[in-house]
Amino acid sequence: MKRFTNKTVLITGGTSGIGFATARRLLDEGAYVVITGRDQARLDAALARLGAGQGRALAVRADVASKAELGHLVREIETWRGSLDAVFANAGVGIFKPSAELTEDDFDRTVDINFKGVFFTVHTALPLLRDGGAIVINASWTMHRGLSVASVYSASKAAAHNLARTLGADLAPRGIRVNSVSPGYIDTEMYRDANPDPGAEAHTAAQVPLGSLGHPDDIAAAVAFLASDDASYITGQDLVIDGGLLGSVPVGR
Repeated sequence: MKRFTNKTVLITGGTSGIGFATARRLLDEGAYVVITGRDQARLDAALARLGAGQGRALAVRADVASKAELGHLVREIETWRGSLDAVFANAGVGIFKPSAELTEDDFDRTVDINFKGVFFTVHTALPLLRDGGAIVINASWTMHRGLSVASVYSASKAAAHNLARTLGADLAPRGIRVNSVSPGYIDTEMYRDANPDPGAEAHTAAQVPLGSLGHPDDIAAAVAFLASDDASYITGQDLVIDGGLLGSVPVGR
């Protein structure tokens, strides 16, 4: 399918994991893709892995927690393509500790990127986003179910999803749809950093009815759907992609 031919999509946090997989998916579907990240070396490496998108990929260093850097990002996009057709507000961090061990710096960093960063990514990109465009926000399964070491993380993701609902209403007069995706356990660098023990993957997979961790491509497919005209009558919703983690009990449990 070429649902994104000549369309321009911004993906924050696009150097690895879900963001990178989504960039690759949308390039395959004909899009012009802008990826961001805070580390220039990682951005350069991601762009090389994308094959520079045959001239259809742009990498811009930007920290979503900085409104000034988001402003620079939008100016770069305007110079390159003039407008946007979709935004995937994907950049996020995970700090997983019991609540008693969380510091004020942990709190501020999580909220600055996962909530403030999402809001101002959308806020700053809106002047370039065409009427009838789409916004997808990366939330998390943890906003639907308590996870003991994810108090601030899950709260920040719940706030991000609530933006999908409120912005969906706010931007409806422009025909802009806003939805979120809630990944379950996905095999990304963030997951592996948070679960370094050798047996962690098997333990996690045993909690999932489908019996495995998800792949970033699974989320990329969902984001591509929500950002495309195939989802033209969907807004303010959250799509959970979790292998049955939330809704089912694994066999033998």
